[in-house]
Amino acid sequence: MQHRLLLFLKKSVKREPCAEQLLALAFKNGTKYGQLSRCQQGGCLTCSDYNGCLSCKPRFFMHLERIGMKQIGVCMTSCPPGFYGTRSPDRNTCTKCRPECDSCFNKNFCTRCRAGYYLHLGKCQESCPEGLVRSDTQRECVGEWSEWSPCSRSGRTCGFKRGQETRTRQVLQYPSPFGKPCPEISEIKECLVKRRRCPGKYSKNNEEEREKKSFNSAMVTYGNMACLNCL
Repeated sequence: MQHRLLLFLKKSVKREPCAEQLLALAFKNGTKYGQLSRCQQGGCLTCSDYNGCLSCKPRFFMHLERIGMKQIGVCMTSCPPGFYGTRSPDRNTCTKCRPECDSCFNKNFCTRCRAGYYLHLGKCQESCPEGLVRSDTQRECVGEWSEWSPCSRSGRTCGFKRGQETRTRQVLQYPSPFGKPCPEISEIKECLVKRRRCPGKYSKNNEEEREKKSFNSAMVTYGNMACLNCL
């Protein structure tokens, strides 16, 4: 079964863009795809040799990668471009945006349109409403999200069990004076790691001082974020 799947992936690399990524995942660090299916890699909770991930760990999204006529389940921290994430108590899934949307926030709100469409109030339209003129310049306020940072706490990556991960994105186009607020340019989520001892000694007073500085820095960053506007 595993041998036939690997042969299929190799043949698919030339004609399917996603196949090369899956093949690279299958042989990462010399590990065969059959070993990955034991759910010891990535965000898989349960999986099979034939269908990939069947369920994901908490906070991960289930995304179906199409390879030819086959779909492979992949667990991701965020959905790929052209898809939006939906969270539920039982399962988090990636759902495809509407055909006219290049990217979207949910099924009813587009954030970027495909060529030939114009964005207006979250809708992609073939022509602008009466009283408005089209603009062919770039209309995105911010770029794509960066990768999540390593799990840390008070600027350290050791000596704790619960920490935080951060990701950011850059401003692409600065606002007009009467524009609407842009989306946030940073996100923070909690993370769990195996506690390990830090090299050297840290006093309780020093740790409290570092946490205070980190909090003050976060407040300044948040204040800057609130000033952004879109066209």
